[in-house]
Amino acid sequence: MREPLLGGRVRLRPWQAGDLDALLEHANDAAVSRGLSTRFPYPYTRADGEAFLAGQVLDLRGQVFALEIDGRACGGIGVTQGKDERRFSASLGYWLGQRYWGQGIMTTVVGAYVPWVMDTLALARLSAQVMAGNPASARVLLKNGFAEEGTERQSVFKDGQLHDMRCFALIRTWMQST
Repeated sequence: MREPLLGGRVRLRPWQAGDLDALLEHANDAAVSRGLSTRFPYPYTRADGEAFLAGQVLDLRGQVFALEIDGRACGGIGVTQGKDERRFSASLGYWLGQRYWGQGIMTTVVGAYVPWVMDTLALARLSAQVMAGNPASARVLLKNGFAEEGTERQSVFKDGQLHDMRCFALIRTWMQST
């Protein structure tokens, strides 16, 4: 998954050790962190960035990519695939630096990444959870064919309070071989 998107402006590529400064520039933002899990803290320190790029936060050997604009990492997208009886499902996560919000970038990225990752991993189901206070992220999913399945009420404790999570999924017909 390295083809350019948005007329060549955006690329998806593996995270690299040299991305640390760009990662810190975009990740150390309270507005970005607000809509993400506690794996994405604020403030986002150099130690946080080093741990992430070393694969200590997410397994970067999988289908996890940096979003690159103008030669610099400014966000990320990836999935965590289920295991055993859940191996045909995965959970999607993504983020983008605030400077690039409202430009349709993440909608385009998700639109290219989702079919590719579902084919690559032979997924029948791809789910995503969005904090209730993050309607822009919910719109990205809805524009890309995800259906809202419900709300997990008071399921996440972040920034000193409980938050609801909106649950979305994209299902593909899957035929079991006989």
